[in-house]
Amino acid sequence: MMYPFMTLDDNTEIVHSEMQPDHRVKVYIEKPDEKDCFHSAVCYLPDYTWEAVSGFTPAEIDRYQKFLESTAHLILQFSQEGGVENAAGF
Repeated sequence: MMYPFMTLDDNTEIVHSEMQPDHRVKVYIEKPDEKDCFHSAVCYLPDYTWEAVSGFTPAEIDRYQKFLESTAHLILQFSQEGGVENAAGF
């Protein structure tokens, strides 16, 4: 199951999976482009392994990397609590 995490100022959607048995969390990033298509990428936390990058520039991936580095602790927590909407105390 994938849980919504955040929509950025450029309409980029970020969602994440539950924590997997190997303690990794899949983060899926998707952004609409001007041609009715989507750019997308997958990043696995906590090791920041990027896969399936489509349409994003290296500069955009760098921006998302920095964003994930600053929020990974939240995503990892929420992945164990059924997403941000189910997290205790929020």
